[in-house]
Amino acid sequence: MAVVVVGTLDTKAEEMGFARDVLEAQGVDVHVVDTGVVGDPGFEPDTAAADVAAAADTSLDHLREDADRGEAMEAMGEGAAAVAERLHDEGVLDGVLGLGGSGNTSIATTAMRALPVGVPKLMVSTMAAGDVEPYVGAKDVTMMYSVADVEGLNQLSRQVIANAALAMVGMVENEPDVEVEDRPTVGMTMFGVTTPCVQTARESLEERGYETIVFHATGTGGRAMENLVRQGVIDGVLDVTTTEWADELVGGVLNAGPDRLDAAAETGTPQVVSTGALDMVNFGPRDSVPAEFEDRTLHVHNPQVTLMRTTTEENEELGEILAEKLAAATGPTALALPLGGVSVLDVEGEDFHDPEADAALFDALRENVGDDVELVEMETDVNDEAFANAIAAKLDEYMREAGVGPTDD
Repeated sequence: MAVVVVGTLDTKAEEMGFARDVLEAQGVDVHVVDTGVVGDPGFEPDTAAADVAAAADTSLDHLREDADRGEAMEAMGEGAAAVAERLHDEGVLDGVLGLGGSGNTSIATTAMRALPVGVPKLMVSTMAAGDVEPYVGAKDVTMMYSVADVEGLNQLSRQVIANAALAMVGMVENEPDVEVEDRPTVGMTMFGVTTPCVQTARESLEERGYETIVFHATGTGGRAMENLVRQGVIDGVLDVTTTEWADELVGGVLNAGPDRLDAAAETGTPQVVSTGALDMVNFGPRDSVPAEFEDRTLHVHNPQVTLMRTTTEENEELGEILAEKLAAATGPTALALPLGGVSVLDVEGEDFHDPEADAALFDALRENVGDDVELVEMETDVNDEAFANAIAAKLDEYMREAGVGPTDD
C-alpha cells in the first residue's frame, strides 16, 4: 500500500517528514509530492515542485518570478491533481494525506478532488473548522482540524499529525469485512419535502433488484451524483428533486451550478426526472434572506434554513431550462409531472400551494421538452405512493431495455 503525502517542503518539511516517518513505521510506502513554490525543499521529494508545475503546463521559475500568489496556488493545484491522477493510474497511490494552511489546503484538496470517490483522502488543515465546501466539493475529502498552526513540531502537532497518518494507514490497509452484492445502481435525489416519494421509490427499486444511492439536493449532493454518473458508478437516475435549479436561477444558497442535469443526458444513462421542490429557493437563517425578497412568501423550515416560494415567472423559466436539458438527452428519458404539487408545502392548505405557479412550470415543460422525452403526468402530488411507484417502474423499464437492469437468475 502506498500513501501520497502532499505539502510544501519549502515551509513544512519538518511536519511532512514526521508524517512520512509515522506512515513508514507502519509498513506503508510513502510518495512525497512537493508543492512548495517559494524556496528549496527541506528534503528530497519523490515528485519535485518543478514536476508539479510542469504538470500544469508552466514552470517553477515562472511561478516564482512572474506569478502572484493566487496564480501560483492555482497552477500548483492543477499540477498536483494531474500528478495524483497519474500516480493513481499507475497503482502508486492508494490514499492521499495533505498537511498545511490555506495555501496547501487549496492545492492538496484540488488533487484529492481529482480522484475517484472511495480513494482515501485526508487533509490536516488550519481551515478545517470553518467553511470547508470549497475544499471538499462533491468528493469524499475528510478534513481534520490541525488545532495549532501547521508550523513546527510540538506535543500538540505531533499528536494530530500522527493521528492523521494512522487514520490513513487504517483506511488504505483494511477492507470492510462485509458482503457486498453486485447490483445495478440507481442515483436518486431527495429533500425533506420529497422524502416520502423517494423512500417509497427506493423500496420499490430495491425490491426489483437495484442498489440505490440517495443524494441530498443541497448543491453538493447534485454535483456528487452528476460526477458519479460520469464515472459510470451510477447506472440509472431517478431525479425526483431538481430543486437545485431554483437556487441556481434565483440566487439561493443550495445551487449545483449550470451543469446540473447534464451528466445523464450526455452519457445516455437511463433517467426519469421530476419537478420535486421546484416550488422553493433556499436561504440560511431568516435574517439572512436578502432584503430584495422581503415581500416574498417565506417559510422557516428550521432555525438554519428559510425557504422562499418561487414565482409564476420563475417557474416558467425553470420549465424552459429543464426542458432544454432533457431534450438534449442521448438515452431513454422520461419527465414525470406530479400535477397535485411538487413538495409537501405545495399541496392545498400548505404555505407554498400556488396552482398558477405550478401550471406555469408544467406548461413550459410540456411546450419545450420535445418528442424524444416521454411525458408522464399524474393528478397526484409528488409524495403520493402511486406517483413514487410509477416513476420507479418507469426507470426499471428503461434500465432493463437498455441492458443495465437486474439479471433474472
